[in-house]
Amino acid sequence: MEVLKGVDLTFSQGDKAAIVGASGVGKTTFLHVLGTLDRPTSGKVLYEGKDVYTLNEKGLAHFRNREIGFVFQFHHLLPEFSALENTMMPCLIQGIPKQESVSRAEAILTLVGLKERLSHKPGELSGGEQQRVAVARALVLEPKVLLADEPTGNLDGKTGESVFDLLRELNRIKGVTLIVVTHNLRLAEKLSRQIQLVDGRALG
Repeated sequence: MEVLKGVDLTFSQGDKAAIVGASGVGKTTFLHVLGTLDRPTSGKVLYEGKDVYTLNEKGLAHFRNREIGFVFQFHHLLPEFSALENTMMPCLIQGIPKQESVSRAEAILTLVGLKERLSHKPGELSGGEQQRVAVARALVLEPKVLLADEPTGNLDGKTGESVFDLLRELNRIKGVTLIVVTHNLRLAEKLSRQIQLVDGRALG
């Protein structure tokens, strides 16, 4: 089954774009191909001029870990670890020394407004706070690209808007390229680009 059909899009460093469209049109598939989670059957994904899918699986994993941050609808935090420990996990996987990992995690958690919640485990945090930890974890290695798949879909309206505004602020402060899949057209309009997927094709 062909999900994406001739999608041809270019994103520049610092862009903030929303991917919108009805359920089943390929929004998540598009994000997964962009983030090298799903290998396309044809076509290319160029990153700084190089087709990332010429890399083998180990190379793709390294690229993904260094260049891309992911935020999903469900935060996927490890329940037995604190906010600090969850956030520093990508650093430890990368082989960064523990003290530097702690420093990086503390800095990004402070930036997302969780300075007083470092030692709290996910079960002790609100839904919005848990999603902020997930955002911090995605950004702790300072990726150039942040991909978010329905990051507010599991939150109430007010909390979802707060998390969405946080992503926009981090785009401004960090210069990270922000690409968000969302069903919320009102939130999508807060971003500088709205790209609609219709029957696997991109409009806008």
